[in-house]
Amino acid sequence: MPRFQRKKITADAAGIKHGYRSGLEKRTITDVEDHDLAPNYEATRLEYIQPETRHTYTPDFHLSPHIMIETKGRWTVDDRLKMLYLKEQYPDIDFRMVFQNAAQKIKKGSKTSYADWCDKHEIKWASKQIPEEWYLDVYQDIAEFGEVKIQEEKDKPKREGGRGR
Repeated sequence: MPRFQRKKITADAAGIKHGYRSGLEKRTITDVEDHDLAPNYEATRLEYIQPETRHTYTPDFHLSPHIMIETKGRWTVDDRLKMLYLKEQYPDIDFRMVFQNAAQKIKKGSKTSYADWCDKHEIKWASKQIPEEWYLDVYQDIAEFGEVKIQEEKDKPKREGGRGR
């Protein structure tokens, strides 16, 4: 009689089951909570227009009315383009990046790192975790404009199709 074999679960599947996609996102959630802030992980969606098509962006962390933080391990050319579109179409929002490795090159053989690219495009970035100064910016933004109002899960409309990322 064959023994029951439990199906092995991948790290990505385990992360999604528990509400995150990477160890960096999990560490960032813990770090944000340690600073007495609600992480609001993927709680906001912003529509943006890529020439000729409409898309939706779900930032990883919407911590205050004007500050959104995206965590990235691998940052593809499509992701970088999306960030430029968002920055242009939402000038009142301060998009900030937290990289697993900010020194990673944008492509093989390139001299430009993720950090260099962000500097060139005036996007604040950090490596491995959110810097303390950013938390001060978040607290100041909340004091000035109030906390982010996030729609309760039960009140959110049902999503159709894929993730839209």
